[in-house]
Amino acid sequence: MPALSLVALVSLVSTVFAKQLDTHPPQQQHRHWAQICSGNPFNKIRGCDRYGCGHFGADRHNGKGKHGGVDVICADGAMVYAPFSGQLSGPIRFFHNGNAIDDGVQIRGSGYCVKLVCIHPIRYHGQIQRGQHLGRMLPMQKVFPGIISHIHVENCDHSDPTHLLTPNTPVVPPFPQQDSHWATVCSGNPTNEIRGCDRYGCGYYGAPRHNGKGKHVGVDVICADGATVYAPFSGELSGPIKFFHNGNAIDDGVQIRGSGFCVKLVCIHPIRYNGRISKGQVLGRMLPMQRVFPGITSHIHVENCDRSDPTSNLERGKGQRV
Repeated sequence: MPALSLVALVSLVSTVFAKQLDTHPPQQQHRHWAQICSGNPFNKIRGCDRYGCGHFGADRHNGKGKHGGVDVICADGAMVYAPFSGQLSGPIRFFHNGNAIDDGVQIRGSGYCVKLVCIHPIRYHGQIQRGQHLGRMLPMQKVFPGIISHIHVENCDHSDPTHLLTPNTPVVPPFPQQDSHWATVCSGNPTNEIRGCDRYGCGYYGAPRHNGKGKHVGVDVICADGATVYAPFSGELSGPIKFFHNGNAIDDGVQIRGSGFCVKLVCIHPIRYNGRISKGQVLGRMLPMQRVFPGITSHIHVENCDRSDPTSNLERGKGQRV
């Protein structure tokens, strides 16, 4: 190749590469967004409360609309951070009524555009870097007493941002049988947090049932309606498991036996009822519990086949990636 042609080719490649850098600066290489709220390192998404559910596509306005974003749990007054680097613009008035949480900001950059609502930003314009202090969570309890306080996170094109917020999607480890601790069971709940108490009862093992005449022989792992469910360990599937025996909207489930464990996962629809599954593999989806028990904390009922307490297997991995 003549020297002049080689120089021209190198110049062309350099120009193209420079343009790509202009379009995709280094920070855009992050596949997942940074932590948004202090105290919520995994960007955990709000489950369900008496005001509704926090996952993308949840019913709104008495079933006449859908949730166009996701609600990232954030305590009133907590510090808020930028999920990625970009240009600020605002203010964003979501409620248009001047209430105590009617504030927010938009960030555009790094290949993304998102609106963060129910926060008061440090400013409405200018550049901000990924992970930089963006503002503070507004007092949501003043407007919606008893709600799970959260930041409403909405992509500008109304697409689902869930996969960008939750980088800890379980993966299948090379030797799953050697791990005595179960994997994340539900997307949006990386630490297998157990349901507390609501007007229907409590989610911990041994909680009173049937007006005090019985005991809860499993644990309820918080899981938003429609969320992805994963296998807690490797094993053989069998089912279906019909817990209610009445054909309601959540009367489905599956059993997994293997890796020294045997467990029933109820209120889910599995991808199949038979065959092998690996730890961390997609098992199915959470069923619409709010249709059957409006206002309950939606959850997967997790019950050991021998009715022993599975809590220690679910909790040991708290705060760790699967």
